[in-house]
Amino acid sequence: QVQLVESGGGLVQAGGSLRLSCASSGRTFSNYAMGWFRQAPGKEREFVTSISWGGRSTYYADSVKGRCTISRDNAKNTVYLQMNSLKPEDTAVYYCARAAISFASPRRSADDFGSWGQGTQVTVSS
Repeated sequence: QVQLVESGGGLVQAGGSLRLSCASSGRTFSNYAMGWFRQAPGKEREFVTSISWGGRSTYYADSVKGRCTISRDNAKNTVYLQMNSLKPEDTAVYYCARAAISFASPRRSADDFGSWGQGTQVTVSS
C-alpha cells in the first residue's frame, strides 16, 4: 500500500505563494501519473492539476492555469505544486493522489486516482 504525505500548506496572504510537496513511499513512483485535488468547506473535491508518469504532460484546471505549476522528481519520489498569486478562493485542503493504473495517462477525474494522501490545509487571507 503506497503512502502519500503532503506538506507545505499554511496561511498566506492573497497574492502570496506556497509550494506543496507530496512524498510517496515505494519504489514504483516513476510508473504512475500524479495529481493534486482540493476540497473547500461545503464543496466537492475538485481537480487542480496532474502530471504524467514521465513528467512530460501536465494538465491544469482553468481556475489555476497560469498560477500553478506541477512538477515531479522521480529520484526523490516527490511531486510538487507551486502556487503563485494565491486568491482567497484557493483556500482548501489540498490532496495528493496517485493514478490507479501504472503508465496510464493523467486524468482529471478523481475516479482515475487510486491512492490519496491525508491532505494539507491551504488558507489564503484577503
